Amino acid sequence: MKVIRLHEGKERALLRRHPWVFAGAIARGGADSGETVRVDAADGRVLGWAAFSPNSQIRLRMWSFDAEQRIDRDFFRLRLQQAIARRARLGLDMRAVRLVHGESDGLPGCIVDRYGDIVVLQALAAGIERNKAMLAALLRELLPETRVFERSDAGVRGLEGLQPASGWLHGHGETRVDIEEHGMRFHVDVQTGHKTGFYLDQRDNRARFAALVREQRLDRVLNGYGYTGGFTLAALAGGARQVLTVDSSAPALAQAQEHVRLNGFDAARSTMLDADVNATLRSLREQGRRFDAIVLDPPKLAPTAASAARAARAYKDINRLALTLLEPGGWLFTFSCSGGIEAPLFQSIVAGAALDAGVEADIVARARAGADHPVLLSFPEGEYLKGLLLQTR
Repeated sequence: MKVIRLHEGKERALLRRHPWVFAGAIARGGADSGETVRVDAADGRVLGWAAFSPNSQIRLRMWSFDAEQRIDRDFFRLRLQQAIARRARLGLDMRAVRLVHGESDGLPGCIVDRYGDIVVLQALAAGIERNKAMLAALLRELLPETRVFERSDAGVRGLEGLQPASGWLHGHGETRVDIEEHGMRFHVDVQTGHKTGFYLDQRDNRARFAALVREQRLDRVLNGYGYTGGFTLAALAGGARQVLTVDSSAPALAQAQEHVRLNGFDAARSTMLDADVNATLRSLREQGRRFDAIVLDPPKLAPTAASAARAARAYKDINRLALTLLEPGGWLFTFSCSGGIEAPLFQSIVAGAALDAGVEADIVARARAGADHPVLLSFPEGEYLKGLLLQTR
């Protein structure tokens, strides 16, 4: 058993049940990548058990704060069982759902999403990488009707000293599967789609947007960073007469158009534009175009706080442009999925954008990921997705 000793006073975060220990907090001790170690305070108190990552600034990710806990196969099985049961109790659709949300489910760096008969495992930290094969086998035991596909190809793995990995862990065959969300049908390819194949975290926000379009009778909608058309379908379902979807990925737009047809909407109501969103917003402003509602759901621009300043400028620019394209009383549904941009900062960025655009707006609602993406009270970093629903005055 290897022991990591912390500097004096550096145990405070762990005593508040925060699951991360940074490199500067460690006085002595080391281990192999992903190895489970005991964590001691400077005075010798046992604080719990963690996965060690020698390459990451987040040097320790806590498995348990119980000094008597055994980190073995039974431990991982119970954590998976508890996470799955938590979603089932919420009455969620268990065939298109996030089953494990990392630290908030007691498995730091582990993402598990289910799409039909495929479960996607994403190992984002050294501890999960070391136990990946066991976790895949346990998922097969707990969900015997599924296959297990790995999508450990996120850039954050580089911070852990890990190489990208993708492919079948259990099972084989077609990687595309159909799911349903609020009556809408989607094709998901777990091998080529963004993240684990689809943006499950926006499920509730898409439903909210469909209801808004319907209730406010919004005719002209712009969906920026539209990907495979989730918010596009929401707008069409809500009754929008014209929806412009902009994305810089032609394959994603082709799939979005397929989703429009798959759900029986008139293709004439939907226009797909393969282009840079920022440049398109500028062009639309020059053309004098106006919209009743705009959705901005850009990719992660600031994965860490170190990149927040650069990302803030990009967020401000696209929101400023979008606000100038809205009719008076128009709606902006704007998001950030960047972990390095906290909710108060995001609001401040959008407020600055409105000021530069010469627009006044009210926050009608705040948005976050769905209930299958829980946020542990002691781990606010788990709330990565934040959104604002604004109406201009």
